Amino acid sequence: MPRTRDVLFFSAIVLLGPAGSSAIITDPASYVNVFIGTTNGGHVFPGATLPHGMVKVGMDTDSPGNQAGYDADSAFKATGFSQLHDTGTGGGASLSNFKLWPLSRCSSFESCTTSMHDRKALRKTRSDGFPDDLGSPGYFATNLSTGVRVELTASRRTALHRYTFPASSRIPRILVDITNDGMESAFNPVVDIDSRTGRVTGGARFSASFGHGSYDLYTCVDFKGDGYSIPSVSEYGIYTGNEPVRGRANFTHGTASVLYQEDSYTHHVNPGYASEIGALIGFPPSSNTTHQSTTILARVGVSFISSAQACKSAESEIPHFDFNATRQKSREVWNDLLGRVQVDTHGVDRETIDLFYSSLYRTHIVPADYTGENPRWNSTEPYYDSFYCNWDTYRTLFPLMSLHDPAEFARIDGFLSVAELLCNNMYKEAAVSGALGLYHVTCLSYSQRPRGEGGDPILAEFFVKFHEHAAALNVSADALYTALLADAEVQPDDWNLQGRQVDTWKKYNYIPSDIHSRGGMNTRQVSRTLEYAFNDFSIAQVSKILDKTDDFIKYSRRATNFFNVWNPNVTLPGHPEIKGMMQPRFASGRWNYTDPRHCSPKDPTHSACFLDGFNTDGFYEGSPMAYSQYVPQDTARLIQMQGGKEAFIKRLDLVIDEGYFDVTDEPSQQIPFMYHYANRPGLSTQRSRETISRFYNTTVHGLPGNDDSGAMGSYAVFYLAGMYPLPATRQFLLSSPYFPKISFFNPILNTTTTFKVKGFKGNPKDGKGGKVFVKVCLNRWIIDLVGILAHLYLPEREDRRKAMEVELLCGMGRLPTGLHD
Repeated sequence: MPRTRDVLFFSAIVLLGPAGSSAIITDPASYVNVFIGTTNGGHVFPGATLPHGMVKVGMDTDSPGNQAGYDADSAFKATGFSQLHDTGTGGGASLSNFKLWPLSRCSSFESCTTSMHDRKALRKTRSDGFPDDLGSPGYFATNLSTGVRVELTASRRTALHRYTFPASSRIPRILVDITNDGMESAFNPVVDIDSRTGRVTGGARFSASFGHGSYDLYTCVDFKGDGYSIPSVSEYGIYTGNEPVRGRANFTHGTASVLYQEDSYTHHVNPGYASEIGALIGFPPSSNTTHQSTTILARVGVSFISSAQACKSAESEIPHFDFNATRQKSREVWNDLLGRVQVDTHGVDRETIDLFYSSLYRTHIVPADYTGENPRWNSTEPYYDSFYCNWDTYRTLFPLMSLHDPAEFARIDGFLSVAELLCNNMYKEAAVSGALGLYHVTCLSYSQRPRGEGGDPILAEFFVKFHEHAAALNVSADALYTALLADAEVQPDDWNLQGRQVDTWKKYNYIPSDIHSRGGMNTRQVSRTLEYAFNDFSIAQVSKILDKTDDFIKYSRRATNFFNVWNPNVTLPGHPEIKGMMQPRFASGRWNYTDPRHCSPKDPTHSACFLDGFNTDGFYEGSPMAYSQYVPQDTARLIQMQGGKEAFIKRLDLVIDEGYFDVTDEPSQQIPFMYHYANRPGLSTQRSRETISRFYNTTVHGLPGNDDSGAMGSYAVFYLAGMYPLPATRQFLLSSPYFPKISFFNPILNTTTTFKVKGFKGNPKDGKGGKVFVKVCLNRWIIDLVGILAHLYLPEREDRRKAMEVELLCGMGRLPTGLHD
């Protein structure tokens, strides 16, 4: 597999508290494997970026699974090194704009192959068959089969490329591809070349990969010799398709055809529509001998405002083209962030440590900080984009962020709050998408426009944890609460893209199968009912803190609407003992029917539940069997609905053992931990560890599905930490960590909360058995306690007590609370 490149590792001894001492990991980046999940549908971005950086510079390939550009399969060719990417998404390949490409073998300028199809090349491969690619936080490198070595690093809005050409390349050339984004969607391209320095400026309009709309994007590319001076470029020109034209310095879409003289030839360029347009620059070699390689640096600024702003950002962020310093600074930023979560590595295998920090790393790639880069919002307030997966990330990613990165969380939360208010005031004028969305950004979103509903738990998660510090973190409680109420009470004109179908929700207290409303598709009715109910639970939690008693009662009541799609008479085919199921329902109250096996591996029709107008079964990315377990706000009542604790446990066992638990989709994520609610935390420990063992590893195939903008990463972090969160509350279900000690540092509160395992003896490889079962149950962790130290006690002997350990009970009064407790 591609290699993770480690740099110097240091360790020091510091006191964590009265429990004793432990070695601090000062270079957690050395445990990050950026290539986990880069093939087999994980769609993980392995390139160079800062935490939540706008620029994500990396390799693009011709793989059909190139949603993040890269694919670790060496059979796929590299097509360029572009500046913007997303990570872990499905759908089309988003962004991947402004590819650079080194050309080392052209016999002449005019003979260079510039079209993406013709120029692409394989990577060199190692003896194990994997491509010769390297990566670590803030750095990516590869060796192409053309003999060129490519290295990448980044600041927030600027990428820095380093191309080392073989000595045989007497005129090293670099191509700047203006038009080939991931969707190959560009139109209205503009290119300009400075004939002396080779600076390339330009841009185009591109299509969004989710939903409708388009965005303008601009670039500014400067070049510098590494270790030698380039007084002026050797040659330059514009290419269209596979035809580079020497001496042509600009291209503007829509102008008349141009005839111009160069040497003794007359050239014709048609600036109308062309599928591929860009610049080609040739440079003098570093030496006149054929024994020395040539290294050229390319600094690439990117802006959604203008090329001038792209140049300004690049000049301010990386003024000296210092590749090593930029790379080192990036690593330091990553180490500061990752180092807030410390683990004791004694007795823990390297694979587990790598999986933990790699998963934590992936939770900070998106959303991306585009502050100052939205032409539709002229403000210095924080602006974030690439909120593809709020429906996924609210469950574990933002609760994880609340533990160690509340300042970034506050910036994101404050932006979402303000954006929702602006959306409600500007929606008709803006005619763009909305806020608080499933697979969504906001109505101010500029680059991508996914669909959706369901970001209320993100706002509530922050406020429940940090309401006492909200003002200091520049989050307005009034704006946040108003945004929540707007999402709960105002149905947007296009609720398919923003907000909820709230008029129907308020009228029927569920989403009926046969109600069609202007502004959205009549799909996912059961899934939306369950998600809307949890959204209203989230609002109730904020109402309670703000002493809005009437609102608290109102939204708590609406949070019980899950019961309105519970049909107690539906059974699982072949299992009459599994009785009661979430089901679609007509407006009249009469029940519709969806086979409980639908959209599961057991589905006899092999159906899929995706977001489209043909999905009329009522469910989205999950079967009725999985969604019938999704009432996180009131699992105590769900247990009653399913026949009591023993019946509930048997159903959980069947869901997991027979494949209805779908680890690839977030509605199933809480299922292995749900045994806590039936007073069987030992089974939660067993099932959660089996999940990690079966579905997660540190290979390029190491994710069970799309990383979903880091949601799969945060899920793994919590399981490895022996925890699972209930969003929009202070409640965490606790199990046993994979480490003797784990601590979370909160820089806003300046507190460290530590869990120390007494009697730690390692982790069973298959996740089964072992000395891992906590003897004392804890079900709450108040996040703003001032640096607690909690001891988790494991039994002293394994063999004779194994059965008893799995069957450990929490005892009366210790069960997790529900909506009405």
